[in-house]
Amino acid sequence: QVQLVESGGGSVQAGGSLRLSCAVFGYTYPSRCMAWFRQVPGKGREGVAVIYTGDGTTYYVDSVKGRFTISQDNNKDTVYLQMNSLKLEETDMYYCAAMYAPSSRNCGRWEAFGKWGQGTQVTVSS
Repeated sequence: QVQLVESGGGSVQAGGSLRLSCAVFGYTYPSRCMAWFRQVPGKGREGVAVIYTGDGTTYYVDSVKGRFTISQDNNKDTVYLQMNSLKLEETDMYYCAAMYAPSSRNCGRWEAFGKWGQGTQVTVSS
């Protein structure tokens, strides 16, 4: 059974940094899309960044480009989200998600992610 466990959330001042981690258990497919979403109040979950574990291809939404970095460890069983220059409006619950995919071209289908972690809270204050 697939299990995703996030950690690393917390409180930080605007302009600061946090690093989120997502540990993956029980996933038998070595190549998959791993993504970070955030829960936007009143709007549902928004995809922020994704990585294809097969070849390391990454994709970011425009609002976080240049500030956030998604990466994976050598064993491909932990995915990270380094968040720099955090903004007040980025206070959200952040979720890790996974999806089997034969290639990185599938990773942009945010609505297709079916495996989720429990989330970790990020609070940005002034």
